[in-house]
Amino acid sequence: MRSNRLTEAIWALFRIVIGLLFALHGASTVFGIFGGNRGSGHAAAVGTWPGWYAGVIQLTCGLLVLVGLLTVPAAVLASGSMAYAYFTVHQPNGLLPLQNGGDAPALFCWAFLAIAVVGAGPWSLDGLRRARGTAASPATDSGTAVSVT
Repeated sequence: MRSNRLTEAIWALFRIVIGLLFALHGASTVFGIFGGNRGSGHAAAVGTWPGWYAGVIQLTCGLLVLVGLLTVPAAVLASGSMAYAYFTVHQPNGLLPLQNGGDAPALFCWAFLAIAVVGAGPWSLDGLRRARGTAASPATDSGTAVSVT
């Protein structure tokens, strides 16, 4: 993968924007804000399957990815939930996302899969936790000694 001085910043912005958009979808479903569940102006009824649970996953995982905390497990759950949504809700209405309205779930699924594989990056709470753990440790992941000053 090609890397330059902007890679970390762009990756952080990508992760933050994807997390924010996902959290907003969840907030609209759970709280009925921003147009509400599926544009109804209302929240999904608590406990209804799969809508309300999907909204909770979207809100929770979106916020975790946004701040970069527990990013990999949150992104795996988010990616899986979007794959489920695509294949159970959208795909029966047509083969391609352009035909079945599944563009957003497909894009979210692949974006979260990329985040799960690459990780949160250094500009995240996970990165901060990792940096603090490394600074306190006398060795790096490769096992070579490091001078801590």
